Amino acid sequence: MPVNGFAIASLVLGILCFVPAVGLVLGLIAFGQIRKRGERGRGLAVAGSVLSSVGLVLWVLSLSTGFASGVWEGVKDGANGTASMNKGACFDSPGGLEGAAYDFDEVPCADEHDAEVFAVVTLPGGSYPGDDELTDTAEDKCYALQAGYAMDAWAVPDDVDVYYLLPSRQSWRFGDREITCVFGNTDENATLTGSLRNDGSTLDSDQIAYLKAANTLDAALDSAPDTAPDDDLSANREWAARVSDALGEEATLLSRHQWPAKAERPVADVAREVAALRKEWALAAVAADVNAFYRHYDRTVTIEDPGTSVTARKALGLATTPPSYGDGSGDSGGGGANGDIEV
Repeated sequence: MPVNGFAIASLVLGILCFVPAVGLVLGLIAFGQIRKRGERGRGLAVAGSVLSSVGLVLWVLSLSTGFASGVWEGVKDGANGTASMNKGACFDSPGGLEGAAYDFDEVPCADEHDAEVFAVVTLPGGSYPGDDELTDTAEDKCYALQAGYAMDAWAVPDDVDVYYLLPSRQSWRFGDREITCVFGNTDENATLTGSLRNDGSTLDSDQIAYLKAANTLDAALDSAPDTAPDDDLSANREWAARVSDALGEEATLLSRHQWPAKAERPVADVAREVAALRKEWALAAVAADVNAFYRHYDRTVTIEDPGTSVTARKALGLATTPPSYGDGSGDSGGGGANGDIEV
């Protein structure tokens, strides 16, 4: 005589207690089938029903006390890996910042730490977009947002780069929709100490005004074509026009602000340099040939003197050591280095 399958299933679910209500229902079904068919398994059905009933009572109690909710949140946090860190948080990552990272310990920014969160990007719902698309989105968003958190590129150490924490396919199923943008040291054996934040929460109005003016060049300079003037003069002339327009905006911002007495002359010197640079970039934008383009471009290199910016920055209480990347030109950087490592 066969053993009733529902009785077996009821006992298994009763022991596991994962879905006790289902185990109880299966036990009741088993009783009915055993009576009609004369099958074996009544003892299994009884045991499964009893265990499922006990499990159901425990589940009801745990839900009423919030225990189950806490367990579920723990499961989700474990799947998400990064949990949820807010802008401005600093943390250690025992497994490093490269590759798949799962373990993060939030620590005070004043202490040594591996990384600092400078932005959190919330993604729309839908199906998992895939690793490549997430990485592209992180590249675009994080590099665009870094200057909003660290306005002064000169105050960000050269060995600091941009990293990002991405949702995994598994964490996506649990509702993880956040890209976390962080600053971290490019040397895996080195740490950060102190916050890199310099924005409206840490700077005064004069410092913000100067940095807003100085940073107008970022987007224009970063839009340089991939081809040299010898190969595509038209694209480079268009780029020169964008740079010229950005310099015009910078000059306007510098002239409109009322600077403190000690900074008036140094900032005026920066403004004169900006005007001279704008003239050469504007001429490069209408250059008749490649030689003319290079002639005006080379003049911009000789005109720009980092010392002019250093003096103005010193008067305003800003960082005075130019970043080492690029051509060493004045205030033409955003914030941080130029890494593209996925985390």
